[in-house]
Amino acid sequence: MKLSDFFHKNDINEGLRAFRSTEGAHLIDVREPEEYRAGHIPGAVNIPVSSLRSIEDEIDDYDAPIFIYCLSGARAGRAAAALGMIGYTKVRSIGGISDYDGPIE
Repeated sequence: MKLSDFFHKNDINEGLRAFRSTEGAHLIDVREPEEYRAGHIPGAVNIPVSSLRSIEDEIDDYDAPIFIYCLSGARAGRAAAALGMIGYTKVRSIGGISDYDGPIE
């Protein structure tokens, strides 16, 4: 592994294309509720990193595809790792909404 691999930035737009083409996928925004209310990707469910354990109330299938984003990608990466540790098998951090170029609701 090269040092540059540690600084790879996920492309949220590419991640959203993958989300939209994946049957049964969930899109999770792990920012805080006030950030989510200020604008989020249509169809995203807000489950803040601080409340991540409550994801089991929303997604009880540990093999369901889950796509996670935040503002810059840092929280999404931590959230994806945490979900993997509790048993979710198809979790993908797709980066930050700050790089998103689509509609916001």
